[in-house]
Amino acid sequence: MPEEQIRLAVIVGSVREGRLGPTVAEWFAGRARRHESLDVDVVDLAETPLPMVMPRFGTAPAAEAARALGVLTSRLARADAFVVVTPEYNHSFPASLKNAIDWHDRQWHAKPVGFISYGGISGGLRAVEQLRLVFAELHAVTIRDTVSFHGARRNFDDKGEPINPQGCDGAAKVLLDQLTWWARTLREGRTARPYVT
Repeated sequence: MPEEQIRLAVIVGSVREGRLGPTVAEWFAGRARRHESLDVDVVDLAETPLPMVMPRFGTAPAAEAARALGVLTSRLARADAFVVVTPEYNHSFPASLKNAIDWHDRQWHAKPVGFISYGGISGGLRAVEQLRLVFAELHAVTIRDTVSFHGARRNFDDKGEPINPQGCDGAAKVLLDQLTWWARTLREGRTARPYVT
């Protein structure tokens, strides 16, 4: 009997006009879809905008937020694993990404999170280091190996494909192999013993 597919949510963290995030995310999603064991869902935060004002603890969100959450929360809850695609803004990650993370809690628990970053000389790696701290607080397991694009816009052609695919394809394979192992292992663990915080 074949194993159940791993449900992978690839999250586009930037909502800025002219962003490179969707290009990077679609490139990676294409590589992930080659794995028969993965069911890939690209979650673009620009298409699921959440308000910046949150309700008081223990109270229901406003109608506008509830509508947006109705779409996003179910997709995150359904996922067995996540890959966050993030640029680096001012040595950190975008506010839109932190906002989406903060609107949620148990959706991240005991699930693996991988990272693809892009930016200038640092390739977005400083954003990833800070995201590791955030996801640790949310009881998620972050994958050590990342995919990083330095001088990102020069790395993709006008069709959205990497100009030099060998290095990034190899890094994507390592990330996907590790992420799949953790996703399967943690899902089996959550099924056998519900995760308690």
